[in-house]
Amino acid sequence: MATIEECRAALDKLSDSMGRAEGDVRAAASMERSVSCHITDLDVTFAGRLTGGRIDVRDTFPGPPREKAQIRLAMTGDDLVALVGGELHFARAWASGRVRLEAGLRDLFQLRKLL
Repeated sequence: MATIEECRAALDKLSDSMGRAEGDVRAAASMERSVSCHITDLDVTFAGRLTGGRIDVRDTFPGPPREKAQIRLAMTGDDLVALVGGELHFARAWASGRVRLEAGLRDLFQLRKLL
């Protein structure tokens, strides 16, 4: 089972990758949105903002998200690490229910370029 530190490192790695993106992916990453990522097996939430093409994690707290972010993710820590490491394909994980993504319709259309 991934640790909180490993999950935080995975989010930092994802943020770095988004910061280096180009083209459509860079345009999608440049959205300004509140973001939460609930790690279900650790029952911890990372909350922050998608801003400037990066994910800025501003808070980590126990339990589910305290506020409804514009983009909400939920998954196990191992799945987060595997997604960022390229070992787990997002679309398959989402379709099978291993990863939950909730966002407005417009945001989902933009996010599909990232995922």
